Amino acid sequence: MCSIMGYCGSGATFDSFKKGFDRTVSRGPDDSRIIDTGKGLLGFHRLAIMGLTPSGMQPFELDGSYVICNGELYGFEKQKKELIDKGYTFKSESDCEILLPLYREYGTDMFAMLDAEFACIIYDGKTGEYIAARDPIGIRPLYYGYDGNGVILFASEAKNLIGLTDKIMPFPPGYYYKDGKFICYCDIAEVDTVCHDDLETACTNIREKLVAGVEKRLVADARVGFLLSGGLDSSLVCAIAARKSKTPIKTFAIGMSEDAIDLKYAKQVADYIGSDHTEIYMTPDEIIATLDGLIYMLGTFDITTIRASMGMYLICKAIHEQTDIRVLLTGEISDELFGYKYTDFAPSAEAFQKEAQKRIRELHMYDVLRADRCISVNSLEARVPFGDLDFVKYVMALDPKMKLNKYGKGKYLLRHAFEGGGYLPDEILWREKAAFSDAVGHSMVDYLKEYAEQQYSDEEFETARKKYTHAKPFTKESLLYREIFEKYYPGQAEMIVDFWMPNKSWEGCDVNDPSARVLSNYGDSGK
Repeated sequence: MCSIMGYCGSGATFDSFKKGFDRTVSRGPDDSRIIDTGKGLLGFHRLAIMGLTPSGMQPFELDGSYVICNGELYGFEKQKKELIDKGYTFKSESDCEILLPLYREYGTDMFAMLDAEFACIIYDGKTGEYIAARDPIGIRPLYYGYDGNGVILFASEAKNLIGLTDKIMPFPPGYYYKDGKFICYCDIAEVDTVCHDDLETACTNIREKLVAGVEKRLVADARVGFLLSGGLDSSLVCAIAARKSKTPIKTFAIGMSEDAIDLKYAKQVADYIGSDHTEIYMTPDEIIATLDGLIYMLGTFDITTIRASMGMYLICKAIHEQTDIRVLLTGEISDELFGYKYTDFAPSAEAFQKEAQKRIRELHMYDVLRADRCISVNSLEARVPFGDLDFVKYVMALDPKMKLNKYGKGKYLLRHAFEGGGYLPDEILWREKAAFSDAVGHSMVDYLKEYAEQQYSDEEFETARKKYTHAKPFTKESLLYREIFEKYYPGQAEMIVDFWMPNKSWEGCDVNDPSARVLSNYGDSGK
């Protein structure tokens, strides 16, 4: 990961800018630079992944224009060659150096041309204006706000902007900012034409597109590792990578020492694919001691995100401290495409599709945020194969009747796509889903809930929750998280649209806890 920040107008206070920007130096510990464009400031903290030499340091400059980008541009070599043929020269091997020449050639049309996870800010030296953009899923973070003079600021994280603006909001994924407006260049959840491929054709395409998505994310000049929970999604990513790698891949799993579901299955997958596997354990005391700092690091009050971040943060912390790995592949975004436990209750195919669209559009505030923060705060980079743009567009376009759980097994399309290929043992490929926050050990969530219960009497809870109108806390656990959030991000709760919960309007989903454990179809998921 890297960190970017821009003050897009005259009158910037350098010291205040630097103070805010330095709150995310862990995203890019290799080098830092702040430049004055003459009409504002651009800052860049670098984590070197592609083009490891100093020549890859940003901002990149072209005839008085500048760009800073936190991103990975897949297949950039082809675009770079086309730009060289047009007469452009390059000083580094960095993928992001192609952005200014692309902007010179294509203007804002360039954003729809990128196969990338990115957030960027461009200063156009010819017009004196700023342009910013974010990838269609929001895998790379970007926030914005306005100062007292009406000047817009952009930054990788909300914590960069605390004290510099009154209201901080996430930059909408799939949009670019120009001339004071946010303009959509790609709504990846929108389907223009439904794809009516038959089951076998669809599953063949799913397999081939996911394999391609993993393969392109293995390309890095820094060392690559893999988070392996033993669930379907991360296991598939690891199994594909193991086939594509000449040497054993390095996998990592985490769990509570007493009841970790994940560790057992992760070890089984690791043995099957022949990975170099590491197990990490976490303790009850560690969970409670980590909570306050975790919420500051995440910048959220959402229950699901905080619970699931605990294990992910601690495993990434261990990887950072004990290895030289810089890039981690993860299994996020599969659930939003193929379904959760609760989407088994979808009353119709149309309702399933509508829910998937909502989840994809909001994902940047939840699971994608979790993966970014847990990994980046430990000076690592996240890559998300299930977020491959070609893969997401295809799965979203499939006839939703095919994606409904009418097979007696959730995520049937994804499972069937890899059936018979020897990628995973059948007991993993067809294993019931367990949510990550539960699978690291049911006791972890129980410890958090118990700790929250001890903080408030029933009367104190009812009084304290009434202070909040947006996303009102509804349990003592949610109140505890909200109060810690407000300590660090006062008045900024609207950055998160609501709690990530099952669709309460569906029969069987009107529950008061986001854990799949409370659903009637949880079944064997916890075994």
